[in-house]
Amino acid sequence: MSDDLTKRGLPDQRRINVNEPWEVKAWGEKFGVTEAQLLAAVKAVGVMAKDVARHLGKPYP
Repeated sequence: MSDDLTKRGLPDQRRINVNEPWEVKAWGEKFGVTEAQLLAAVKAVGVMAKDVARHLGKPYP
């Protein structure tokens, strides 16, 4: 995945890049959680979006 800052969607639908603030924001909006909740979920289960969704009780994809 390239870091083209002109593209603000969810470029990799499988992984959550917590090092990119705009990506954390986008995933938080997708799952309907705060950025803090998203980061806590990633810390608990890792960066795979399906695992984070399961942890948060949210549908994936």
